[in-house]
Amino acid sequence: KDAEGILEDLQSYRGAGHEIREAIQHPNDEKLQEKAWGAVVPLVGKLKKFYEFSQRLEAGLRGLLGALTSTPYSPTQHLEREQALAKQFAEILHFTLRFDELKMTNPAIQNDFSYYRRTLSRMRINNVPAEGENEVNNELANRMSLFYAEATPMLKTLSDATTKFVSENKNLPIENTTDCLSTMASVCRVMLETPEYRSRFTNEETVSFCLRVMVGVIILYDHVHPVGAFAKTSKIDMKGCIKVLKDQPPNSVEGLLNALRYS
Repeated sequence: KDAEGILEDLQSYRGAGHEIREAIQHPNDEKLQEKAWGAVVPLVGKLKKFYEFSQRLEAGLRGLLGALTSTPYSPTQHLEREQALAKQFAEILHFTLRFDELKMTNPAIQNDFSYYRRTLSRMRINNVPAEGENEVNNELANRMSLFYAEATPMLKTLSDATTKFVSENKNLPIENTTDCLSTMASVCRVMLETPEYRSRFTNEETVSFCLRVMVGVIILYDHVHPVGAFAKTSKIDMKGCIKVLKDQPPNSVEGLLNALRYS
């Protein structure tokens, strides 16, 4: 539910571009400066909420990976035994790719945030008390800047979390994690390329869901596996996955192909 709310907020995020331009063009007009600041502060509140949600996702993902990769079961057995957990994992990936698709096409986010930071540091120099300052302190602002500077910030968060999970669990064979990811990728691919399964999808949303999950696990696999997802020895049928993507209407998969290119 929280994830849905975040996606709705991001989808309707229009930014304060107009107010910021006006304020920059008329630096001595106090009214316009106040208007721009007043427009940006609530938006930064939203950006903070998105960033904090990414931290929750990271913690959630690491818990799920722990449950889905523990011995003695094989990845396929895990996915069969713990379908609710596998579905949760899939939903995290679906949300992540949807968030990043929306963020990629919204330059207002970085513009708003950098204006907020510039204005804030100017206020500090001039000893002006900044309302809303308690919203985002300097350390948090630095972390948020790094987050939003990424082409695909949520995916980067999940990739880092997966890598960290693997390095913190040295006693767990890395194959437990990579096999879990490659199994999920092939389940999605088979569902999408087999007419019999495909015909059971009642709406395009289900297709989008499967496509996003497939791309998500490929990217995580690529980050964690020593040779990556695109190597000949990879357990993911990359040709098959790319073919499935290219068989979709181009506008519906452009964001996903970009995610594969840039992540």
